[in-house]
Amino acid sequence: MNPMLSREIGTTGRFASAVGLGTWAIGGWMWGGTDDAAAEDAIRAGLDEGITLIDTAPAYGLGHAETVVGRAIKGRRDDVVVVTKCGLVWHAARGPYFFSQADKPVHRDLSAAAIRYEVEQSLKRLNTDRIDLYITHWQDATTPVDETVETLKALQAEGKILAFGASNTDAAELAAYRAAGGIAVVQEEYSMLTRRIETTHLPTCRTAGISVMGYSVLALGLLSGGIGADRVFSGDDQRLQDPRFSFESRARVDRLMETIRPIAAAHEAQPAQIVIAWTLAQPGLTFALCGARNPHQARENAQAGRLRLTPEELETIHRAVTTHFTPMNA
Repeated sequence: MNPMLSREIGTTGRFASAVGLGTWAIGGWMWGGTDDAAAEDAIRAGLDEGITLIDTAPAYGLGHAETVVGRAIKGRRDDVVVVTKCGLVWHAARGPYFFSQADKPVHRDLSAAAIRYEVEQSLKRLNTDRIDLYITHWQDATTPVDETVETLKALQAEGKILAFGASNTDAAELAAYRAAGGIAVVQEEYSMLTRRIETTHLPTCRTAGISVMGYSVLALGLLSGGIGADRVFSGDDQRLQDPRFSFESRARVDRLMETIRPIAAAHEAQPAQIVIAWTLAQPGLTFALCGARNPHQARENAQAGRLRLTPEELETIHRAVTTHFTPMNA
């Protein structure tokens, strides 16, 4: 069996598993609730299978996901690269309004005061003395990037964060972070169906030595191979209104899976694992974040980090992606 694929975080000299465990669903919000015991078991199972990268954020359940992560990694903190975020606040009303969660208005705020407040809250919830990678979650047009980066560098100097990055950026925002200096990672949506960053972030970051962390690589489960055209979503599950989960879209994904399933069978793997392995093989994509709500999902995702697809298999899948499903936002 191949070892877990491990990659460097920017040029920091620190490494993490190429497959990361994302915890948005663990927060419960927009996912139809959550089971904390199963979530903690999922995180521990991922660690046991070689995942060292755990990604979370205060906005995932208004701190709930961070608290669950903190409990799950207790006693294993040194084995984990903890990634959390800042910039979405509900303790103050500064910055642009973004959304409401549990009747609390959430604003985009990357001011020095907000980041200082948030980092202390995250350290408490995660029950740790440092955050390995601290990422600005969504960008705040009312705060200059220079101010944000100056604060992040100060926290780095104080040892409260070890590296920092930015998420959900456009090309201009990425350029501003690069000019300010010190950025190690960008975290952006990337999957077979959403490949916008292939012409923007991936080439730029490859040249600059900045890692790219893709999120929603399974497209909220659509590319898992387990969501058929007849699946019904309910409650606050975001997929209920997502156009990617329309009957027609799911039918086209089923046709894409007709190409992926034989390759999965050849590797004695699941379709979702092949999707993750293909994603990690794309030039410039460093890490793939995969959500897991139970131990089985976490183990399956982790094992994808041990798969090595051949050039022929990668090309076959690429042709199928472009034939059966026009990538969104490409």
